[in-house]
Amino acid sequence: MTASTASLEQLRRCHFAVDLGAARTRVYVKGAGLVVDQPSAAAVNTRTGALIAVGEFAERMTGRTPGYIRVVRPVSGGTVVDIEMAQRMLRHLLGDKIRRNLRRKPRLRAAACTPHDADPLARRAAIETLVGLGARRVELVDTLIAAAVGCGLPVEQPEATMVMVCGAHATQVAVLSLGSIVCAERIPVGGEAVDHAIVQHLRHQHELLLPSQSVRPLQIALSGNGLTSQGPASTEIHGRDVATGLARSVHVDTAAVRNAIQTPLTAVLDGIGKVLRVCPPDLVADLADRGIMMVGGSALLPGFDQMLRQATGMPVHIAERPDVCAVQGLGIMLEGRIEPLALHPTSSD
Repeated sequence: MTASTASLEQLRRCHFAVDLGAARTRVYVKGAGLVVDQPSAAAVNTRTGALIAVGEFAERMTGRTPGYIRVVRPVSGGTVVDIEMAQRMLRHLLGDKIRRNLRRKPRLRAAACTPHDADPLARRAAIETLVGLGARRVELVDTLIAAAVGCGLPVEQPEATMVMVCGAHATQVAVLSLGSIVCAERIPVGGEAVDHAIVQHLRHQHELLLPSQSVRPLQIALSGNGLTSQGPASTEIHGRDVATGLARSVHVDTAAVRNAIQTPLTAVLDGIGKVLRVCPPDLVADLADRGIMMVGGSALLPGFDQMLRQATGMPVHIAERPDVCAVQGLGIMLEGRIEPLALHPTSSD
């Protein structure tokens, strides 16, 4: 579904919008703004089936729970994999007050983001999740269009804009013009793949097991310049020895970690190249000036934008708040703040 005039009209009638990202769930309520921005995690007591915690608190429990408590992620790769659990998680995240306000609306309508090229089952799962929250009608919007609108790109104009949604599970790249996707590519590499590359590198080279919570700080510790070579030569990491199981700290060569990260990021560069190859030449000429807009949580990976600049030779910008662009875009559509392109037909003599 593209942001055409008809669908913009439908979206204006929606009361709330949900971005079920792989890592975080965000909810925008018309008139109230962004009301939920929490990790997509839920902690369940496997003996009773009771929900113990959701969001931030459940995320902190990961890897620290006794055997009968399990931390589940009902959303994977932007797709709902467990509809019932996703509904329970959303109900708890929204809270009673917001849910009561939404229930008062006659014919409650909702909007949701779906990844580019989402298959019919994934779309169905997103719709059913929101129907379970009381929505009578659900409009689906491509994440790429929502993100482009959210970071202020002139989506409805007849000029090319290139947006790159860097998610936890996948990276989506698209060229947009006149409110629609001209060409797009979904690369199954995201922030999680980068985390995994770092964990594997430390395991093989230093025989060190890293707690899941400390991968992100390690990326930041690589230096203020992250993936670039201006940072410190080594950094100290604390973890668990693979052989003995005892706590141990090692000095890690940051250049080696940068090399480990390069492999997943090269796949992203290939995806950008593929999109540019199939894009009409007129639009590519526009992009040479405007460049690529990076959105999504993994856009903040230190030095990622600089690496893209060097590889493509194009200007690369990071959106002001890259992590919430998609849901903000949905919000702009809900509030009716995006104007469709008005055609002025010439009067025939």
